[in-house]
Amino acid sequence: MPTLYLIRHGQASFGADDYDVLSPIGHEQAEALGRWFAQEGIIPNLVAHGTLRRQKETLAGILKGLGIERAAEEHPGLDEYDFGALLKAKYAAGGEPQGMMTDHKSHFRTLRATVAEWQRDEIPNPPETWGTFTSRVDAACTSLMRDGVETVFAVSSGGAISQAVSALLETPGVHQTKMQLQMKNTAITRFVYTSRNTYFHGFNETPHITAANADRLLTYA
Repeated sequence: MPTLYLIRHGQASFGADDYDVLSPIGHEQAEALGRWFAQEGIIPNLVAHGTLRRQKETLAGILKGLGIERAAEEHPGLDEYDFGALLKAKYAAGGEPQGMMTDHKSHFRTLRATVAEWQRDEIPNPPETWGTFTSRVDAACTSLMRDGVETVFAVSSGGAISQAVSALLETPGVHQTKMQLQMKNTAITRFVYTSRNTYFHGFNETPHITAANADRLLTYA
């Protein structure tokens, strides 16, 4: 059946001035995934990414590992929500916790609480509403799962991919966040589809990360 491979970007630059850049490990992860696709004979008819640099660099690495070239479609619906802008809206009057953009535990604890408030429309003047976010993710996936395309690679981000899964399974928003917080870099989530239906077929899979390379390539941020 036709398959949409939703792929989370490789390791970005957490704690750096510009997060939206793949780390050396992120580039290595992307190329390793491309080699695995080549080994399995999985060749995309259509490739896509959002507007973010880390997504574009990940797709470039995957195609390099595959040894092919493809012109990519750009879908803003695949972009991550802007967590930094959400924090600014939430703490517009001050009181923002310190260290949350450099310390993993603080970051994810704050993310969990902030997104829950966002989902309940409790954050004034957010960069986008929760409803807008969910609608654009759905629109991007719908556009990619088109008739006549057998294999789609779409590089996205943890929040958008987990929302796509949550929407398909019709789960409450809290499960979107739980899925996002366990998603690995360059992990694959698979939807199989027909013109009438879409089916959940795999989540957070990293077949290119093995016992031999996990110490180096298994990352989450």
